[in-house]
Amino acid sequence: MSVNRSSVYRQPPKENTISDEDLFIMRRIDELHTDHPTWGYRTITKVIRRDDKRCVNRKKIRRLMREMGVYTIYPKPNLSKRYHAQYIRPYLLRKLNISRPNQVWGVDITYLRMQKGFMYLFVIIDWYSRRIIDYELSNTLEKTFVMNCLKRALASGKPEIINSDQGSHFTNPDYLELLDSAEVKVSMDGKGQALDNVRTERFFRTLKYDLIYIHEFDTPRQLRKAIHGYMHEYNTYRPHSSIDDLCPDDVYYGRTLLSAA
Repeated sequence: MSVNRSSVYRQPPKENTISDEDLFIMRRIDELHTDHPTWGYRTITKVIRRDDKRCVNRKKIRRLMREMGVYTIYPKPNLSKRYHAQYIRPYLLRKLNISRPNQVWGVDITYLRMQKGFMYLFVIIDWYSRRIIDYELSNTLEKTFVMNCLKRALASGKPEIINSDQGSHFTNPDYLELLDSAEVKVSMDGKGQALDNVRTERFFRTLKYDLIYIHEFDTPRQLRKAIHGYMHEYNTYRPHSSIDDLCPDDVYYGRTLLSAA
């Protein structure tokens, strides 16, 4: 390559810039938000100061919540994301009778803690059967992992409607064009409406209490292996009270019929 060796240097990998203190606070934010999704950064700041004796200010809590992709659930104007308004779609599920598999899929992202870091989990859930259609883990919030998972899921089947929140991963042209090309209707939660995506939120809460909060995962590899096992058990073995104590796979594939509501 005619490059002088003395002029080329190996760039050392960047160290994790998140301190142990910030990781601890992010854990507490995740726990508090999971139990109290309507609490804003002001309330969370007060609780962490009181219960954990941490000297933190509101600005730090607000910044960490943004980095985690954690947003308070309550009706509010979306003043900071006006430029996304052209990509927002109406909520299509109000008073809709969800009566069959692949009628509605719900999609969402959540923060998963590890011993010395964290990852993000994107899931696709069939709302009728509660089956996890597909999922993807990522160490960043870049939209690539969402798009890759969606493309993989749509290659094997598709719903009539996909519902999401109004986050930036879903209010962008790439996401909308992908679903339009697959002839899937796009539905989005009303801003700050907690019940619009309740099935997906319940799954995240169950996952965290069943797996994440009772284990300490040291590496992404360990977390991926645990998530894979959990998803398999969730779909094929774990009974669900919301579907007559059946397993999602049995309902999704029609091996067992739900009783009439």
